[in-house]
Amino acid sequence: MIDSSAFQGKKAAYYTLGCKLNFSETSTFGKLLEEMGVRTAEKGEKADICLINTCSVTEVADRKCRQAIRRMVKDNPDTYMVVTGCYAQLSSETISKIPGVDLVLGSNEKANLIEYLSEHWGNDTCYHHTEKTKDIKTFQHSCSRGNRTRYWLKVQDGCNYYCTYCTIPFARGNSRNPTIASLVEQARKAAAEGGKEIVLTGVNIGDFGQTTGESFLDLVKALDSIEEIKRYRISSLEPDLITDELIDYCATSRAFMPHFHIPLQSGSDTVLKLMHRHYDSALFADRIMRIKEKMPEAFIGVDVMVGCRGETPEYFEETYQLLENLPVTQLHVFPYSERPGTAALKIPYIVDDKDKKLRSQRLLELSDKKTEDFYSQYIGTEKEVLFEKASKGKAMHGFTDNYIRVELPASMASEELDNEIVKVKLTKFNHDKSAIIGNRK
Repeated sequence: MIDSSAFQGKKAAYYTLGCKLNFSETSTFGKLLEEMGVRTAEKGEKADICLINTCSVTEVADRKCRQAIRRMVKDNPDTYMVVTGCYAQLSSETISKIPGVDLVLGSNEKANLIEYLSEHWGNDTCYHHTEKTKDIKTFQHSCSRGNRTRYWLKVQDGCNYYCTYCTIPFARGNSRNPTIASLVEQARKAAAEGGKEIVLTGVNIGDFGQTTGESFLDLVKALDSIEEIKRYRISSLEPDLITDELIDYCATSRAFMPHFHIPLQSGSDTVLKLMHRHYDSALFADRIMRIKEKMPEAFIGVDVMVGCRGETPEYFEETYQLLENLPVTQLHVFPYSERPGTAALKIPYIVDDKDKKLRSQRLLELSDKKTEDFYSQYIGTEKEVLFEKASKGKAMHGFTDNYIRVELPASMASEELDNEIVKVKLTKFNHDKSAIIGNRK
């Protein structure tokens, strides 16, 4: 049994890089430490422990992680420095050599954060440990909100797809998940704490069931039955795992919102084959149109990678034309990054950085137009918005069911609106068109 007395009265600072799953896990780390008597350091306070949760999705992400670690060490001298996450799994040796880092934990080890802290806090040398990919077996439950309004429920981890450009399976291991019963229990706890909206997170959440023999649709139905949770969102779903049955259920469900995020990566079938993706452009388009047929108001976000090996100008144009002609709402555009050890390095055609930037810019401009067109349809309508807490004297923000960002002017804002679903009239765009101004009814 761990002696919590060593933790009592300590203060912790947290820094997260990368995806929503990482933010969910960091929030869980904070919750675990809080249970041991550790509180989050206020701004300007010296922390006794700093925890950095890293990302390694691109080479840029790796560089940002190294920069963040060095900055945290510099800003927090004599603080016990813990680094975990995907970059820690893939490059533990590199991180352990950064002066000031005390503990590096890989994907298996982070689930036992408290145990490792108890054993190594106070040691003079950096301890680092990771397991090989095939040995990453643990699943760290995570359902928390940190200082946010929405809860993040981790339903799955790892990936079996091994796309040629991606290191995530090496960083997080193969696909695995807990039972539906355990996830329902966590969602009920979130409801008991006052939670109204839960976002389902994971690496490849449509693959849910690899461990337990259940299905993602079964999970959706079970969660939908928890009446106290008013809204669910699905963070990301692979196109080949979006079934007609799932779309049909979400279209009529009580609490699953008309909001999807679907990775495309490329609209060229040739490039998709080079990537070892599990679908073609026709299947992707079919899923988009099926969603829009059943849920005309659905917000659909799309991940697009530009400049990957093998993407000739002609293949990029295929991607652009596909997205231009589909009723998607927003594009998350990112340039391809060379990742050591990936099969993509064997593909001969290389896109230079200048072309990557030009292609990215074209898609970002297309995204802005599509998002503005989508938002414009709802000006003058009434929508229910779940608002999030804002600083005193500042505007509040929140989202409609179909993920339109709404801004409530400071003159109408109130602390009582935090985590409340309020009907508002959408009147006009704000100054930078990032949201629509709402007027309380």
